[in-house]
Amino acid sequence: MKYTTLPNTDIKVSKICLGTMTWGNQNTEEEGHAQLDYAIEQGVNFIDTAELYPVPAEARTQGRTSEIIGTWLKKTGHREKVVIASKIAGPGDYTAHIRTSGFQKGSIKDAVEKELKRLQTDYIDLFQLHWPERQTNTFGVRDYNHNPNDKWEDNFKDVLEQLEAVKKEGKIRFAGLSNEKAWGTMRYLEESKKHNLIRPITIQNAYSLINRVFEGDMAEISIRENIGLLAYSPMAFGVLSGKYIKGTAGENSRLKLFPRFARYSSENSTIATKKYLELAEANNLSLAQMALAFVNQRPFITSNIIGATNLEQLKENISSINIELSSEILEKINQIHSIIPNPAP
Repeated sequence: MKYTTLPNTDIKVSKICLGTMTWGNQNTEEEGHAQLDYAIEQGVNFIDTAELYPVPAEARTQGRTSEIIGTWLKKTGHREKVVIASKIAGPGDYTAHIRTSGFQKGSIKDAVEKELKRLQTDYIDLFQLHWPERQTNTFGVRDYNHNPNDKWEDNFKDVLEQLEAVKKEGKIRFAGLSNEKAWGTMRYLEESKKHNLIRPITIQNAYSLINRVFEGDMAEISIRENIGLLAYSPMAFGVLSGKYIKGTAGENSRLKLFPRFARYSSENSTIATKKYLELAEANNLSLAQMALAFVNQRPFITSNIIGATNLEQLKENISSINIELSSEILEKINQIHSIIPNPAP
């Protein structure tokens, strides 16, 4: 395994982070524990969860993912061996079963304390804001279109004060952002510096061969401001395994179970994926290996969040850390990207 440090800390984390959002829905508790056992054996020490997991988010399963991690921590006693990241859900109809108050006063404390109980731990290493409260272009929306009727009011300072308070209580160690844009990221940094409040150290955004939107303004912010990217969906919901193109996807695969998750399934995404598949196979690589190795090698990556629904997938995904793509392959990847840039924003 290769390791990095969470920016502005001395916390060492594996370059591969274990994503868990299928546990409690597509995966059982036993399967989640088996994935954790295998990942730890391979040197993975970074685990990502969220209060709304598993996905799809439903009231009947909400929080189950973290509960599975919690029973594993209790069973193994491995709390000090792992770095745990979690998130508070943003507002919207999708998460109204959790709370309707967004990040308003008391929400962050409530979210943290409930997660601590589910995880059976006294602290969370990295606590993230899952998506912005304001209306902006997230989750596959390509361009920003301002809504003058958006009722959101600037509350960056208040949110940071809430995070600062739970940090002072020892319930979280650091804070991060997720699905955030350049303007929001800089506003958090501005308020943090101006008022000497907790500073976001990471940002968890989508990043893959077919979604390199982060390479715009966010990549410069990441490098110049030292905010590491925790890349999610590096496999684009399994699309970048090639299994949907080849027709080998099982009936329990994500897009067969939940076809509404179409963010990575546009016509251009399929065309681009076919080209990447051809490139991988021409170089004796699986598309999954090439897709993950590409993300692992990016200069702004702190950790690459991989997920799997079975141990064979997990083994292949973790082993991507041992693959170094040549400059020739990287050049050909960029050639495809220049023809079909960001088909799945």
